[in-house]
Amino acid sequence: MLITISGPAGSGKSTVAAGLAERLGYDHVSGGDIFRDLAAERDLTPLELNKRAEEDDAIDRDLDRRQRELAAEHDDLVLESRLAGWMAGDHADFRIWLDAPLDIRAERIADREDKPIRTARDETLERADSEALRYREYYNIDIDTLDIYDLSLNTARFSPGAVLDVVITAVEAYDIVDDEGKTPIDGVTYEF
Repeated sequence: MLITISGPAGSGKSTVAAGLAERLGYDHVSGGDIFRDLAAERDLTPLELNKRAEEDDAIDRDLDRRQRELAAEHDDLVLESRLAGWMAGDHADFRIWLDAPLDIRAERIADREDKPIRTARDETLERADSEALRYREYYNIDIDTLDIYDLSLNTARFSPGAVLDVVITAVEAYDIVDDEGKTPIDGVTYEF
């Protein structure tokens, strides 16, 4: 089964994806890891690459192409990135969206990256605005459209372990064989 986990920075995607993959015995691929690989291939930091991506759509398109290829090639995979639910297309069996209020996410990022909360908040907003613009421009994707997801969860009031428990419960309750509601993403026109 291919499970995608999407959401904004600081929502808990990486933590939950790693835990889910471990509990299920699946492989885990992080869009962040792919992005860091792309940066290293170009001898850039991830921040430098993100800035270049604003001017060079080939960077995002390369990242997204790699995600689509992974989704098409692998079974028993947890694919995690902001656009994983979209990039996996019809290959995804179960799509998850994690989120939390901006202030909570900024606190998490500040703690993780050892920076002031205000700086983390400002950078997170700037990055989200930049990415949302690029997603709409490149693929006609509105990142705030959540109707493609099977589960959407606000992680603010739960510990990482509790979020993982909710996700595990939902995934284990899902029956891929008897799924009469599985429908492809439609109503959206995008070009890959």
